[in-house]
Amino acid sequence: MAIEVNNEKCSRSRKTSVNLAAALLISMVSIAGCNRGTPETPPVENPPTASTPAASTPDPEPQVEFIRQSYAASADELLAQRLPADKVSDGWVRLFDGHTLFGWEITGKANFRIEDGTIVVDDGAQCLMCTSTTWGDFELTFEFNADEKTNSGVFIRTPFEPNDVTTDCYEINIAPDDNPFPTGSIVKRQKVDGETAGPQKPGKWRTMTIVADGNDVSVSLDDNVVCRYTDPIDLPGRRIGLQHNSGRVAFRNLRIKPLGMEPMLDAELSRWTKYPDMPGEFSINDEGDLHVLGGSMQLETKQSYGDFFMLAEYKIDAPGMNSGIFFRCIPGDKMMGYECQVNNDFKDGSPLSPVDCGTGGIFRRQDARVVAGENGQWSTVLLHASGSKIAAWVGGVQVSDWEDTREAHENPRKGKRESPGTIMIQGHDPKTDVLFRNMQISSMDRD
Repeated sequence: MAIEVNNEKCSRSRKTSVNLAAALLISMVSIAGCNRGTPETPPVENPPTASTPAASTPDPEPQVEFIRQSYAASADELLAQRLPADKVSDGWVRLFDGHTLFGWEITGKANFRIEDGTIVVDDGAQCLMCTSTTWGDFELTFEFNADEKTNSGVFIRTPFEPNDVTTDCYEINIAPDDNPFPTGSIVKRQKVDGETAGPQKPGKWRTMTIVADGNDVSVSLDDNVVCRYTDPIDLPGRRIGLQHNSGRVAFRNLRIKPLGMEPMLDAELSRWTKYPDMPGEFSINDEGDLHVLGGSMQLETKQSYGDFFMLAEYKIDAPGMNSGIFFRCIPGDKMMGYECQVNNDFKDGSPLSPVDCGTGGIFRRQDARVVAGENGQWSTVLLHASGSKIAAWVGGVQVSDWEDTREAHENPRKGKRESPGTIMIQGHDPKTDVLFRNMQISSMDRD
């Protein structure tokens, strides 16, 4: 059995059903003819680059209509993309699973596609393919392969349609040596040191690492730091975008981890509120793990969080165990929040058919597209909430990508809540026997 996704439709509002099949239909975006604007608000066809200014209206000339692509991924293919335990426990996840464009959105008419496990683009309008998730402080590493005359780049902290690379994003260039900002430069902000960066390597795979930490941005090529920049303006967390400007470029092995994670567990559970009148028990065992035994019960953070990354390793030893991570909860109420499910069971022998939403799925909103955790082993979930967008990775593979398009409501069970709320760990029922460790969080909330 394989996950099949197609690119027949593209819209600015991604309305996701709780039904897995419907969720899969929106897991990809239109490779061709994807006009994300409306008749009243034309899209920006030409995001700014080192050589191309932003355009306020679409190019009136007819654009090439590309063949729409469809992709399929089996459970084995997706599970093979899980990262090693030491990487995921450090917060690393994949932005690209090697088989689908789940978690990406294309801003214009360019032929972004998958070839041999790589993202490739070489024709069409100048535009970006952006992550559907936002990233503030992070370390990003990937490999790229560009032709001799290719002008491309990676945009970070970028809005979906950037207008000015000098103010609203950072463009890390991929360009020839004679470009005003050769590969590794931050366009219109900081040029690479030519001697440090060395000559370009057309047609060769190279590794680029970008670290964005507060106002500081650094770029490395093949493990050599070639560019450092400190911005006097603090840009908020936004998307990451791969650019098509001119020429052919390919990307692979895109991995990222959030920075600024703080531990949530200690022996006294000092950052949490217990509810002793509820059945069951939350305790820290001799190994320092949080033991969730019995239910129905909750353990609640004393602090509230709105936009955040939360990392947690969990272990379920037997089938039928059920827990969850509730977030943006109404403080003091009984698990009135969004729920990131923790349940490794699946149906019909297929990890593509989760039982009760599946770990990393958003309960009653979007099932996990694959069950990537395994009973009897430690698994890792990274949960991300930013505005109306929610996503989760298990074992480094993205399993959910959901936008809440409901009307605003204090209770996330009844409507969209973007305001901060507490985080709760769930004991589901008397059979619950689950371990958590390495729980960390990084808030993206702005004062």
